[in-house]
Amino acid sequence: MAQVNIRQLFEDKQARLELSRVAGMDGFNHIIDSEEVLVSNQGLVGHLNFIHSNWVQVLSNIELDYLRTISESEREQAFAKLEENGTACLIVAGATDIPAELIDFANRSHIPLFSSPKPSVHLMWLIRHYLAKELADSTTRHGVFLDVLGVGVMITGESAVGKSELGLELITRGNGLVADDIVELHRIAPDTLEGRCPELLRDFLEVRGLGMLNIRTMFGETAVRRKKSLKLIVHLHRPACGDVSKMERLPLKATHREILGVNINTVNIPVIAGRNLAVLVEAAARNFVLQQRGINTTEEFVSRHEQLMLGD
Repeated sequence: MAQVNIRQLFEDKQARLELSRVAGMDGFNHIIDSEEVLVSNQGLVGHLNFIHSNWVQVLSNIELDYLRTISESEREQAFAKLEENGTACLIVAGATDIPAELIDFANRSHIPLFSSPKPSVHLMWLIRHYLAKELADSTTRHGVFLDVLGVGVMITGESAVGKSELGLELITRGNGLVADDIVELHRIAPDTLEGRCPELLRDFLEVRGLGMLNIRTMFGETAVRRKKSLKLIVHLHRPACGDVSKMERLPLKATHREILGVNINTVNIPVIAGRNLAVLVEAAARNFVLQQRGINTTEEFVSRHEQLMLGD
């Protein structure tokens, strides 16, 4: 279960959004957790709404004018709905004149009230993106995660199979390192997993015999990535007795691995002496891109073969 408290949101976005504290600081530690978000059906952030409320309610001049025009009893009823619906915080966007009634409500209800000179749409876009990432379901996997020709590829396999050495070779070929050993995966959209590196391991790659290598220092800024969407898993394995003859040569069905409810395309590559694994991984990445464009070379070959047989 992921959580974000309002203090964290304020501190993380204060500079970017030019946030200022106005009232209700007693509720600064109010928590939004992912389970509550799922069961409540409330939106993460949006303009002031009393029916389909949002965790973070944004008030532009239009919403403030509405509060000024309604009667005192109607305004109190509206404020009661905000409190009843569990509003986490209020943000006044693009306005400098904040009604005293709104400030009084924030103080007595302990709902933090902030202000920002940013336009409301711009403010909501940034906060929605921030909350979606912070509240995303997450897990960790063992492997090496790289940006290979623009495709997020995670190399997995048993210990000492050669994952890090392969990662190093791919980096020397111009690809980028995201994470080595531990890959943090966050479900940032229904069908998207984003891979990141733990802070402690960022920029480092461990290679047996060489120890810890700082990839950023050795190869420069372009050799590392802060994050990447996971699109392909390349699993390395040693075939029994080094015999690859029993492996399926033309796999007709794509294989997948499910992580956090998302199916990720998987390629299994046997590790034997003499194989250029870096070239194979890059070829797998290129083939994945083709498949996303609707080009399936295996199906194309089988179809051509069937046509030739029928023509005879």
